[in-house]
Amino acid sequence: MHVTDRPIVGIFGAGKVGTALARLLVGSGYDVFISGSPRQTALDLLVSIVAPGAKVATPEELVAASDVIIVAVPFGKAATVPWESFDDRIVVDAMNYWPPVDGHIAAVDADERSTSEINAARNPRARVVKSFNHVGYHEMEDDSMDAGSPLRRAMAVVGDDPEARAVVAQLIDDIGFDAVDGGPLANGRALEPGHPAFGRELSATELTRLIEPVAHLAA
Repeated sequence: MHVTDRPIVGIFGAGKVGTALARLLVGSGYDVFISGSPRQTALDLLVSIVAPGAKVATPEELVAASDVIIVAVPFGKAATVPWESFDDRIVVDAMNYWPPVDGHIAAVDADERSTSEINAARNPRARVVKSFNHVGYHEMEDDSMDAGSPLRRAMAVVGDDPEARAVVAQLIDDIGFDAVDGGPLANGRALEPGHPAFGRELSATELTRLIEPVAHLAA
């Protein structure tokens, strides 16, 4: 795969997170494909209203067309996404494990890995990063600011592939946030619910400080 300066982005999930990201990315000049649940009726109409400019695609079409794939489905439905097709793709895990929504998943509760490491194991050939999950979908558009703003909010990306982190960092910058390179995928613990970086309005310096202790523990 060759990622151009303006990669094509595919989003699995036409819910609130997926459509918010689609609007921001389309508004920033990206070509965006989006795939929703096969049980969801009138997906074309829905996307034309809530994310105009994004193109509805089947899962197969989305994977074939996209350089970067964002997985923004409920965590409990992660297994329904075709991970086996993600070889060599940059895959952004934008999901959160929410027991009130997903129920308690015993295997996840007992696993010492970050949830993104668990998902990455579904296909070790995918270039998995964690991002977009620690800022609320409603805040993504409200808090988006032009580059150079002193009040610009930060968003982190973690992953074991430095090039993949850099590509997603550019997406973050383009949609209006300061990108923080958070290092390896294990550091994604700092971005999960219940951790200090989750859901807070932080500068790049503040967010980096919250990720560094996790990096030390994971080393």
